[in-house]
Amino acid sequence: MNLIQLAFLALVFVVMVAGFLGVFALMQPNTARQRLMGLETDAPEQSLIKDRWLHRVAKLTRPISKLSMPEEGFEKSPIRLRFAHAGIRNAAAPSAFFGIKTLLTVGLPLIGFVLLTLAGSPLKGNNLLLAMLALAALGYYGPNLVLSHLVMVRQREIFESFPDALDLMTVCVEAGLGTEAAMMRVAEDLQFKSPALADEMRIVNLELRAGAVRERALRNLAIRTGVEEVDGFVTMISQAERFGTSIAASLRVHAEMLRTRRRQRAEEAAAKIALKLLFPLIFCIFPSLMVVLMGPAMIQIYRVLLPTMGGH
Repeated sequence: MNLIQLAFLALVFVVMVAGFLGVFALMQPNTARQRLMGLETDAPEQSLIKDRWLHRVAKLTRPISKLSMPEEGFEKSPIRLRFAHAGIRNAAAPSAFFGIKTLLTVGLPLIGFVLLTLAGSPLKGNNLLLAMLALAALGYYGPNLVLSHLVMVRQREIFESFPDALDLMTVCVEAGLGTEAAMMRVAEDLQFKSPALADEMRIVNLELRAGAVRERALRNLAIRTGVEEVDGFVTMISQAERFGTSIAASLRVHAEMLRTRRRQRAEEAAAKIALKLLFPLIFCIFPSLMVVLMGPAMIQIYRVLLPTMGGH
């Protein structure tokens, strides 16, 4: 291999690495840029646009949403609670959800059947029926998986930001603010770090202003979020008021416990990395390494050793 070939390989390597780093930089989210865009854009206007689109989808899918939407008992059903956990409070959301679910359940098998027929697929009889059932199951359970993902992301955001919120609340209470004023102040400070937790705290303050009992408003907070740590916080506040203990001291102890739990979850996730990397190593990296390392040797064995053993 001469110098020109080495230079060409080095140039190809540099171009590939630069392209990969450029694509990675474009795909990686920039937290500072997102916060600046959040400050520049009008959040109520974005919320109105989302609500408008949701109403349009619900209006278009309302005739077919009645096929899967329960007629009675929806307000007390588990799916309604999952909507609350996901932070979806629009009245048109259930109709849009069940409409999309019905449309996908019926539409995916039809589209799959048409595509398979036009492509001349060899699937016939039971195999074709099994494929249609698989597409129908995907369309039926797909929206549930999306909703579960939204719930998981929101609950994780609330869990990771809740210890910091309790620290801020402790400072506010020690400075002389009441519990309601402290929660309102914390909601303003957490607006850009955790919008979900800030919105939940604002709803608690709105319920208190409307005349709800503090224990009932806090209990609604735990029900809406579905986070175990928030439930423990509500129980702690109720017991502190009932027994007359210091709320600031209770908040400090509870915040320390939540920080410890958050650190333990991070350590648990870090400990799982080795096991999660095991399967990509076995199925993706090790075969390619075996081909690179053993390939030339196997070619030499095929060309030299096998003819020699055969007497040629």
